[in-house]
Amino acid sequence: MKKILNNRFLQLGLMLVAGLLVGWLAFNNSQPGEEHVHSHEQGEEVTYTCSMHPQIRQDEPGDCPICGMELIPAGQRADKGESSPFIYTMSPEAVALANVQTQKTEVVTPQHEVQLTGKVRVNEQRLAVITANYSGRIEELMVDFTGQTVRKGQKLATIYSPQLITAQKELIEAAKYKDINDALYKAAREKLRLWKVTEEQIDEIENSGKVLTEFDVFADQSGVVISRDVTKGSYVNRGTVLFQIADLSNVWVLFDAYERDLPFIKTGSKVTFTVASIPGKEFSSPVSFIDPWIDSQTRTASVRAEAHNEQMLLKPGMYVNGMIKTTLNVEEKALVIPATSVLWTGRRSVVYVKVPDAEFPAFEMREIVTGPSMGRYYVVENGLQEGEEVVTNGAFAIDAAAQLSGNYSMMNRPVDKTIPAPEKFISQLTAFVNQYFELKNSLVESHYQKAFSATSALGPLLNEIDMGLLDDEAHSAWMEHQPHLEDNINQLEQAKDIARQRQIFSPLSDRLAEVVEAFGIDRETVFLAYCPMAFDDEGAFWLSEFKEIKNPYYGDAMLACGEVKKEISAKRESQPQAGQHQGHQH
Repeated sequence: MKKILNNRFLQLGLMLVAGLLVGWLAFNNSQPGEEHVHSHEQGEEVTYTCSMHPQIRQDEPGDCPICGMELIPAGQRADKGESSPFIYTMSPEAVALANVQTQKTEVVTPQHEVQLTGKVRVNEQRLAVITANYSGRIEELMVDFTGQTVRKGQKLATIYSPQLITAQKELIEAAKYKDINDALYKAAREKLRLWKVTEEQIDEIENSGKVLTEFDVFADQSGVVISRDVTKGSYVNRGTVLFQIADLSNVWVLFDAYERDLPFIKTGSKVTFTVASIPGKEFSSPVSFIDPWIDSQTRTASVRAEAHNEQMLLKPGMYVNGMIKTTLNVEEKALVIPATSVLWTGRRSVVYVKVPDAEFPAFEMREIVTGPSMGRYYVVENGLQEGEEVVTNGAFAIDAAAQLSGNYSMMNRPVDKTIPAPEKFISQLTAFVNQYFELKNSLVESHYQKAFSATSALGPLLNEIDMGLLDDEAHSAWMEHQPHLEDNINQLEQAKDIARQRQIFSPLSDRLAEVVEAFGIDRETVFLAYCPMAFDDEGAFWLSEFKEIKNPYYGDAMLACGEVKKEISAKRESQPQAGQHQGHQH
């Protein structure tokens, strides 16, 4: 037996068998699928995109070729079984790089802030005009420049008047026979009195029997001389204006209020205002008067407030910025969200709500109904509840990434709400949209005058759209948009440069996109394009009659910046013409 165990060949065979046994045991004890998982992890691809230009997709990190921003990992669903197209999940790194910020909704007493601009003016009720009471020649001027401060009763000028000399002689002669002809005597005194000769002066003339050759002109009130209309040696007639004196201890502040702001402004509303020349100083005063008409050129009404000005800080002609805070005519408490959360103008707006208790950051697209504006906030009438977290910064990045991944987004809504309208109405709306394209193309050329001319034609075309052709539902929908379109056009007409035209062009485009989607026009397709870099990366949309990108917000500077977000099928089947259904008459 010992010989057998010492046999070299037998020892080698036993070692070989033991090695095979250990290998077999190690292979069978390994975790099933481990090798597969490992190889999967090694082979998994990560897609990188730009938070501002989600159309950029590449399989390695780097910088965006459009704006130069660092690319971030594209969001992936944390729950692979999640099938809701309303919810989009992002990685924590993508959320951080896109600077996504959220804020909880809250219920408050809503107040609306009306921003106003205006000027300080002279109080017309405290303006005195000094006129000549008789013809003559200016012999002496005690106030010889405008801006001079005078007191009530102060001598302003001296007049030599031949008429007054004759009237004095008549008084002296009539006084000699006043016992015989008292009526003549009283008439002579009254004549001088009507010429504003004082009783003391009349008595002096009568008692002394001497004719005064010069008479003084006195100030009727204290104030500042804002106009001097005569010089020494000037000849004047009765009624000639000599001076205008304004009491600047109380001034008017006239603000320009747009039509949309007038419902929030009442007589007695408190307005606070500041002037650039007095930093840190805030003035306040109640509204004392609102013009009963709208200026046809500026489309504004003048709102007046009176301000005490004993220290003479406010000077006529100063520009002022004012604000009126007013409680909105809604329920005592209302749900509000920051204006930066809203991705779409109008009552049908889109926000992103953070999904609670998710393993990875997830955001749900929510369509809400907005109420009145509160300046930096919107009242929410429907679609949100108190305490929900809404995205306040980075919503555009989330929406763009959601759209790219096939989820619902503000440009890809689950329901296409179209509104039937008569052929004539569609034709009128088409003419308006075609003129909008003229304005857009002028902005592409960066041509201010062409854009101004195109804007001038928009207003009449909007007025020619006959809402009386619409039935109840369509009429209500049109009235939701028409005042905003009119307001945008009015602001465009007042724009002084191309930058201001482009700024107003953005909300006009947002509103018109909703109109075209709802009613349609006589075109097969209209393209909705988006520039993410417009207005310091806030982004802006525009409508185009062609698919090629020609950016109206930058022109030649970045003509091709942007992308087509949606192709709107604009052609609709029209309703019967007016007369075949019950329409509105206006």
